[in-house]
Amino acid sequence: MSDLTQQQEPSLHEPSRAKRFAVLARLTYTTRMTVYFALIAAMTALIAIGVVSFVWEQYFQMYTRDNMQALADSTAEQIALRYVQYGSYNSSSVAPADYAVSVYRGVGVQVVDADGKVVYDSTIIEAVDGDGSSVELPSLAPKHGTGNTARSPIVVSNQAIGSVRVWVEGSDTLLRDADREFRDRSYQAMIWATVIAIILASLIGYLFARNLVRPIKRMTDTAMAMKEGNLSARTGLTGDDEVAELAKTFDAMAESVERDRQLERRLTTDVAHELRTPLMAIQSTVEAMVDGVYPADEEHLDIVNSEVQRLSRLVDSLLKLSRLENRSMPLKEELVDVGELIAGIVTTHDSYVRESGLTLVYDADPGVCVMGDPDMIRQATANLISNAVRYTPEGTITVSVKREGSMAAIAVSDTGVGLSPEEAKMVFDRFWRADEHRNRESGGLGIGLSVVKEIVERHHGRVGVEGEKGVGARFTLYLPLYDERSKQKQARKRS
Repeated sequence: MSDLTQQQEPSLHEPSRAKRFAVLARLTYTTRMTVYFALIAAMTALIAIGVVSFVWEQYFQMYTRDNMQALADSTAEQIALRYVQYGSYNSSSVAPADYAVSVYRGVGVQVVDADGKVVYDSTIIEAVDGDGSSVELPSLAPKHGTGNTARSPIVVSNQAIGSVRVWVEGSDTLLRDADREFRDRSYQAMIWATVIAIILASLIGYLFARNLVRPIKRMTDTAMAMKEGNLSARTGLTGDDEVAELAKTFDAMAESVERDRQLERRLTTDVAHELRTPLMAIQSTVEAMVDGVYPADEEHLDIVNSEVQRLSRLVDSLLKLSRLENRSMPLKEELVDVGELIAGIVTTHDSYVRESGLTLVYDADPGVCVMGDPDMIRQATANLISNAVRYTPEGTITVSVKREGSMAAIAVSDTGVGLSPEEAKMVFDRFWRADEHRNRESGGLGIGLSVVKEIVERHHGRVGVEGEKGVGARFTLYLPLYDERSKQKQARKRS
């Protein structure tokens, strides 16, 4: 039963704990930081006060013991002088003890002779009995070895004839007024220091939290503005700290979102135009043949067929890009001799390049092998060659296969319009074209290079681009080489 009670006890505190967390959660971040700083300052001050109080109390107790010992010594000396004068212990010889008790309130004094007999005790009080006789009440002096006491011998002619015991009933008894005032003022100063520390800590916490929250609030406002449709909103924060880096990353993300949105809008316009042109050509030709304006002969049917093929290529390109991005297109793992594979592509594109008035040059290192999908690699290279032909009015297109370190490099270079450094950063973005006013027949839809990039990334490689405006461009596909260690691993898997 007790175990069950112990297990249930924590759950009883859960609601109150949850309420406290709920109250803190309702406070603003600035308020919470201010409260936390104030609590830290208060705890630090309280610990400091506790330590200082303990040290000072030890000091004042030692100071009190020294004063008690001095009082005991002076009282013993006075009693010794009076003992010599009166020759015995009597009320006159122990008068110094009575004087000490009367001067220092809270001080107790006891005088004993050499035999240990008490000859004076400030705590013994005479009381009157019911029959009128006097009765001495018991002594209230602390026992030997207990309490805060001091002892001093009464010496006459180098011989101890007794001793004086002094004790106090309170720690403030033997303190001077100046000592008590110093101690009280010290405690007051510590209290004021605590209050000032809490106020300063709260102010610092408020300023710290506000400075920390300000950039976060600016990012929040920017995000809200983007949510409302203002994609050009930016935080504009600068600096080298973590928050500034976060803001810069946020702005870069916002720029990417804005650029993608602009590209998507361009895509909508381009796709609409690309679809509308062949559809209108098909519609007008078919309607003319139906109305008898055009005969339904091979020439007009070829026009319809070419436009249908154009639509098919457009839809197929969009579908391929979507499948690559969604990883829905399976990747075949085959050992591919890149030189032989690209040689076949160059052969099939040679006539196409020559019909465009260009020269196609091919150079390959032997034995450059990779593990990948030959169809995808073929498609990526073909896209680069088609792109080079499209943007090269005249000159030469060079295709090469080289071994560069641990990578196989498939490069396609041209002597066409080239690329600026800014364009090189965006050339692989979807639906982007070097010149958005370029004729769509030559400029394409702007997704061929995006397909290339997706294919290379599927093969754990990378794609690079170099170019100069008016000089030409060079696109390079880097794919991991298939080395001997990879061959051994592959052999072990097969076995």
